[in-house]
Amino acid sequence: MKRTIKKIAVGAMLVAAGAAFAQKGETVKIAWLDPLSGLMAALGTNQMKSWQYLAEEFSKNNAAGVKFEIVPIDNKLSPQETTSALRSAMDQGVRYVVQGNGSGPALAIMDALEKHNARNPGNEVVYLNYAAVDPDLTNSKCSYWHFRLDADTSMKMEALTAFIKDKPEVKKVYLINQNYSHGQQVSRYAKEMLKRKRPDIEIVGDDLAPLAQVRDFAPYVAKIKQSGADSVITGNWGSDLALLIKAANDAGLSNVNFYTYYAIATGAPTALGAAAAGKVYMVGYSHMNLDGPIKPIVQGFKARFKDDMYTGSVYHGFAMLTEAFQRAKSTDPVKVAKVMEGMKFNSFNGEVEMRKADHQMQQGLFITRWEKAGGKYPLDSENTGYTFVPVKYYEPYVASTPTSCQMKRPS
Repeated sequence: MKRTIKKIAVGAMLVAAGAAFAQKGETVKIAWLDPLSGLMAALGTNQMKSWQYLAEEFSKNNAAGVKFEIVPIDNKLSPQETTSALRSAMDQGVRYVVQGNGSGPALAIMDALEKHNARNPGNEVVYLNYAAVDPDLTNSKCSYWHFRLDADTSMKMEALTAFIKDKPEVKKVYLINQNYSHGQQVSRYAKEMLKRKRPDIEIVGDDLAPLAQVRDFAPYVAKIKQSGADSVITGNWGSDLALLIKAANDAGLSNVNFYTYYAIATGAPTALGAAAAGKVYMVGYSHMNLDGPIKPIVQGFKARFKDDMYTGSVYHGFAMLTEAFQRAKSTDPVKVAKVMEGMKFNSFNGEVEMRKADHQMQQGLFITRWEKAGGKYPLDSENTGYTFVPVKYYEPYVASTPTSCQMKRPS
């Protein structure tokens, strides 16, 4: 009898061990849904390569022992195309999806997954949002299946306005943003937070331009010049920022500082060039010369692709997934999502937390300034000889903003 019980116990242990390490050697497919065509194609291509490169790097060695495969699909920056792309990915057996460009496509994914996951138990899909920063996505429209790796628009504006508050030379601010949810939110939060922190600052302009449609920003720059602004705040990204900066340089707008969200992204550094040195600031969770585990990634990416790896939230995605796979002892999205809620883990910028209440990453933020590369900051952007140098760092609690999310969790 004792011998039988012992055999059963040993058998149970072996089954448990098999379940614990069932994911080792498994290939996890991740669908990447972002633009590979249109004005934002260059940006999308860079980020696709970033996901593919990090997939290779994390596949070499991770605690969970899994391999990663990226399935890229062009969503043409369209919510409708995104829904079709998501359906195509799920038909290929994909259980994890990533997207970052545009909050409209982000919301399309969230809506589709709420319906799909409710109707298809056992085939749930998790969405990692690496750059769509509309605060509503983790507030009024929050979803259990959505996890945001970037800091949202309000968090970045908290840090940016905390920095501007201590710059007495800032007296007149012009706002120019893209006419969709993110750009509208940048405008709204800039006005609200500047009024609270520096009520003496005057907003002398507030423009919204069509997303990814404007090819010449000269008329907008003429309005900035006429307004007498000493500073511009913009959440523009991709071609909308590169072309805005080019127009500003062409117009000789040399006495105006720009406070940006995405001046590191494809095309913008080249547009900045030497003319913008010392005059362009950026808020973000990283910078090109950050030490730590991301440094060899950035260097390796540049050596292979002759391009910059600037979307650090991609690293967050793999670091979080591999840690969650190990803790859950599974790659099942249902088990993994449960583990990721409230999870603290080490990423390239120290310990970060995926806040349980709304699935919004809590992390520190840098204010950086465009300067000549060299010394402690040798790695330049787009071979310009210039780079964004950190001038201020804010701990996670400084930029953390409250949430109104009423999370509906699966039973």
